[in-house]
Amino acid sequence: MPRKARLDAPGTLHHVMIRGLEGRDIFSNDEDRENFLARLGQLVKKTGARILAWSLMDNHVHLLLFSGPSGLSTLMRRLLTGYAGWFNRKHGRIGHLFQNRYKSIVCEEETYLLELVRYIHLNPCRASTVKSLEELDSYRWSGHGVLIGKNRNDWQERDYVLGQFGKGRSKAIRAYRQFMEEGQDAGRRPELVGGGLIRSLGGWSKVLSLRARGEQEEYDARILGGGDFVHAILREADERLMRQMKSRREKVCIDDLIKRLCKEAKVREEELRGGGQRKAVSALRARIAHLLCREMGISMAEAARKLGVGTPAIAMALRKKEQERKD
Repeated sequence: MPRKARLDAPGTLHHVMIRGLEGRDIFSNDEDRENFLARLGQLVKKTGARILAWSLMDNHVHLLLFSGPSGLSTLMRRLLTGYAGWFNRKHGRIGHLFQNRYKSIVCEEETYLLELVRYIHLNPCRASTVKSLEELDSYRWSGHGVLIGKNRNDWQERDYVLGQFGKGRSKAIRAYRQFMEEGQDAGRRPELVGGGLIRSLGGWSKVLSLRARGEQEEYDARILGGGDFVHAILREADERLMRQMKSRREKVCIDDLIKRLCKEAKVREEELRGGGQRKAVSALRARIAHLLCREMGISMAEAARKLGVGTPAIAMALRKKEQERKD
C-alpha cells in the first residue's frame, strides 16, 4: 500500500522521530551531536519553526515542534541532508545514514503537548543513558536541562513550555520538574509515538468500548488526537491540496496561453519572458497582462513573474490597455 502524503501545514504541532538506518548509530561522539544541534538551531531561526522538546539518542532523535511558515518538510530536508553529508565526510563513509523517511505525527496540542514534552525528555532515563532525574537535569543532549535552567540555547521555546505550568519562572520550573518526577515510572508509552484510532483513544479497550456503544470516531494513522481534531486537520489538508491543484492547473493554463499568443504574434517566447522591449513585444505583453489580470484573476505580481517585468510595468500596461479600450 502506498504511503500517505505528509500532513504539513504551517504552525502544526509535530512529533518527529528520526532513526538510523537498520538501527545503527547516527551519533558517534559529542562533536556529532553538537553539529546536529547547531544545524537544528540555525534552521529553526531561518524557517520560523518552534522547538518545544527534543532528545538525541545514539541511534534516533525525537523532536516536538510547531512547524514554521514553510511547513515541516523544508526544515527536515535541510537538516537531515546537511547533517548526513557532514557525518559521512567526517567518518569516511558513504550511503544512507537515516532509515527511510523521518516519521512525523500531527498532535492535538491541548491533549498531548505536555505528555509529549515529558515523554521525549525522559527518553535518556528510559534507555538508562542517565541514572536519575537529577542527572538528567544537567544532561546536554535533551531539552529538559534547558527548561529547568541548567543548560542553555537560544532556539528552544522555553517560556512557552514553562508557561503551561504557571506564570512565575521559579514556580513554573518547580511544577514542571514535579510533572517529570510523576512520569518516571510510566515506562514506554506506545500511544505517544504514532497516530490512529487505538493510540488516539488511549488503548484497545477504549476502542472496544466505543464500538460497543455503536459510536464512531474519525481517525488517521498520521494524527494523534480526538475525532474532531482529526476531522479538522484532514479537512484543512484537503482544502490545501485543492488549492495546490488549482494553482498547478492555472500555471499550465497560463504557460499554454503565453505560448499560443507568442506564436500568433510571431514573437519569441524567450524574448517576451526575458523582458524584451521591442514595440511588438511590449504590445503583446500588455495584451497578455490584461487577459491574466482582468479576465483570469491572476495577481499583477504573478503576471509580472510570468512576463519578465516588474509589477509596476504590469500596472502601467493594464492602464494603457484600458485607456485604449475607452478610446
